Amino acid sequence: MEKEQFWKKSYDAGLKDVDPKRWETSYVDVIRPAFQKNPEKAAFTFFGVEVSFGGLDRYSNKFADMLIKNGLKKGDVVGINLPNIPEYVIAWLGTLKAGCVVSGVSPLLSPEEMQYQLNDSKAKALVTLDAIFAGRLVKIEANLPDLKVVVAASVGGFLPAIKRILGQMLKKIPKGKVTPLKGKIVYNFHDVIKTDKFSAKNPNIKISPDDIAYLQYTGGTTGAPKGAMLSHRNAVSDIIIAATWMGWEPGKGLALSGFPFFHMAGLFFNECCIFMGWTQVLVPNPRDTEYICAQMEKYKPNTIVNVPSLFQLLMANPKFKSLDYSGVDICMCGAAPFPEESQKEFEGIVGRGKLLEVYGMTETSPLTTMNPSKGKKKLGSIGLPLLNTDIKLLDTETGKEVALGEPGEICVKGPQVMVGYFNKPDETKNTIDSDGYLHTGDVAVQDEEGYLKIVDRTKDMLIVGGFKVFSKKVEEVLTGHPAIEMIATIGVPNPERPGSEFVKAFVMLTKEYQDKDKNEIEKDILKFAREKLAPYEVPKTIEIRKELPLTSVGKLDKKLLRAEAKK
Repeated sequence: MEKEQFWKKSYDAGLKDVDPKRWETSYVDVIRPAFQKNPEKAAFTFFGVEVSFGGLDRYSNKFADMLIKNGLKKGDVVGINLPNIPEYVIAWLGTLKAGCVVSGVSPLLSPEEMQYQLNDSKAKALVTLDAIFAGRLVKIEANLPDLKVVVAASVGGFLPAIKRILGQMLKKIPKGKVTPLKGKIVYNFHDVIKTDKFSAKNPNIKISPDDIAYLQYTGGTTGAPKGAMLSHRNAVSDIIIAATWMGWEPGKGLALSGFPFFHMAGLFFNECCIFMGWTQVLVPNPRDTEYICAQMEKYKPNTIVNVPSLFQLLMANPKFKSLDYSGVDICMCGAAPFPEESQKEFEGIVGRGKLLEVYGMTETSPLTTMNPSKGKKKLGSIGLPLLNTDIKLLDTETGKEVALGEPGEICVKGPQVMVGYFNKPDETKNTIDSDGYLHTGDVAVQDEEGYLKIVDRTKDMLIVGGFKVFSKKVEEVLTGHPAIEMIATIGVPNPERPGSEFVKAFVMLTKEYQDKDKNEIEKDILKFAREKLAPYEVPKTIEIRKELPLTSVGKLDKKLLRAEAKK
């Protein structure tokens, strides 16, 4: 007998589970009506340049044809290594139309991290920025045996020539020289989509709900990067569930989001906008609050989606406080904690009841819980389990379900739960139990109305500006520096962005370095870290100690280090 899902009593009136038959399709098929109904409507706008749904359809068909003519088959992986620019949306959709698998590759990755992901995913093609091509790809391309096709794009590729040249002269648009690569085919992105080399006709590749749509890399519930395999069914189900929950109407929305598309949250919202036939404002640099405010003033989005740290950056800009929010329906946030005081300040600007916290993870496509769209929203809560979604909270010691109000690890079951980790059956088995529940590693309490609140993490993970940083990974990389005998990393609260953290490293030196200049050692470790890690993973501070505290069983006592850092 199925247990009572008591939280459904807190749902908005009329909400009930969706018929699962609705996601027995592919994403490519489910979005066809949006393109048929809105051929002239802007699919997205970028620095004032608009591309229609019809234009996106043609461009993505050409990109798909390029992949097919270069021998890529259904199921082959295409890495997309771009910020939120028009080329990302085109390459993403073209990849799916070709029956291939999209794998977002963060532009923030170091060359080593980039090489790992491309090799682990066996990526056959890569779309990257010309600046990354020249600065990073040329250093690792010889170590990428599976990679056959590289497509280079520019941040200003869709801008008028005068703006593009001016932007490069003022160094606002990064650029790099694109050169031939031995054994690989190299294209300029705009040669693919704006010439007659490739067909603008739909490739009509047959795609099933079970086919993999995405291979999104995440630390998962431990630190080693893993590719979460998300099927078309996973993606479509989460979109339909979220759209039903929100009461979104096709064609009646204009959206702005600073979430990067290489992050599952950004990718998901992009999927939703295309599915709904909405125009979205592309934000290539989420730290550029002046640009975001200008776009909000010009386009007046009714739906805004961001990580909490970006909302906090926006609140620090006086222009943001002066904008008219009467047309804004909802501001969604997730991926990191948003302190209640900051939430109250934010709602004081945009309007009470307009902030909606959500929760999810890459492995769940990503959404699993949301606050109600129209009903009671509890600040500081991640809301209620979504439609067609079950949860249980398990004691982290005993594995048994906890009583109401007691902390337990969130375990999720639903159509959005991933197929598994790519080529990692043991990791998959450790994450998804025999009953089909995915163990998230996040600890929450659930109140009598069903609302959940995150209180802890079972994994040694930090949140830096919305990005997950796994201590284990940072420590393993930095241990490669000859000065480091032992290292422990912890998260230190960022005073400028409540809810976000800095990485702090405590280091014990090897004998050879104990008598050397400590300041020089710290500088050298940081230099090493910048070469090996993504910028958000690099420690903000390093503290050198004669010895590090250990627990009674000889493990590093991070609890003590966190307590010391708090003081």
